[in-house]
Amino acid sequence: MPFLVGSLADMRKSKGTNTMINDGENGASRSMTGKTRSRINETAQLRTASDPSSLASSSIAPSSPASSPSDTTQNAGFLSALTATPEAASSVSLPSSLKHISVARELALDIIEGRWESSQSFTLEDIQHRFDVSRTVAREVTRLLSDVGAIKVRRRKGINPQPTSMWAALNPVVIEWMLHSSKRSEELRALTELRLAVEPIAAAKAAEHAPVEIKSRMPVLAREMRKAGESGDLDDFHAMDIEFHSLLLKYSGNDLFAALSDIVATILRGRVEIGLYPQRPEPEALAAHEEVAEGIWRSDPSVAREGMRRIVDEVDEAISQSI
Repeated sequence: MPFLVGSLADMRKSKGTNTMINDGENGASRSMTGKTRSRINETAQLRTASDPSSLASSSIAPSSPASSPSDTTQNAGFLSALTATPEAASSVSLPSSLKHISVARELALDIIEGRWESSQSFTLEDIQHRFDVSRTVAREVTRLLSDVGAIKVRRRKGINPQPTSMWAALNPVVIEWMLHSSKRSEELRALTELRLAVEPIAAAKAAEHAPVEIKSRMPVLAREMRKAGESGDLDDFHAMDIEFHSLLLKYSGNDLFAALSDIVATILRGRVEIGLYPQRPEPEALAAHEEVAEGIWRSDPSVAREGMRRIVDEVDEAISQSI
């Protein structure tokens, strides 16, 4: 099957100027509120649907007003687009304001898998015809892909893919795409090496700098994680695991470490989604989380650092065995 449906020559005839992207036109950004919004933050760490620069957001305040039924429907569709398999992504039923998420994802996977080669150029009309979407959605698709470096848009010359080496490698959206592609092994290896370098130091710094309310939260989280893990309640376990690692990064006293909190959340979530997480957490991992929590609570950097080193070493070993 050709990369794009129909004749590109016919689609492009007399439409050279239509490749222009109106950067002054704002896309439809949907705010997520209430309990649904909070859950989206915990599991997706993404705040808006149309602005990829804000996809790695900070925590959403629990005092947000309750969400409306329409909010819930849109958020559910947003998560479906992010977590669907590559084969199903294009068939996810989405509100028009979120459709660009799944379309951009499919095009990104085409680039990663080599189905869209650098020599192939196409236009907004090509996107419209292939995915049966409006021109507005096509523009949002190109904005998302362009903002992470996946494509280059040139007036009257069309849209061309860029090598993955030029993409924003630490953007959570890019990480999610990579983890759901044939490049997942390489991506997991690189991300685990990043965690090995950063998280033990971040845990030690959190023991020194975190405010008392965060220090007191860590042992509670560790106990609840053990309870959920041993009982097989993996949904709650994974949500708390994300919170645990995000908190110690955010309160490490290092702004660069804090900026990685959403990235680590994406890594943890992605490992679950692609089936590379054990059905029950290893006892050693549960004990190591408790060790980190104890070190942070008692303001003991060495204990926190050693516990986190054990956690990421266990992850490194598990991934090495699975890929």
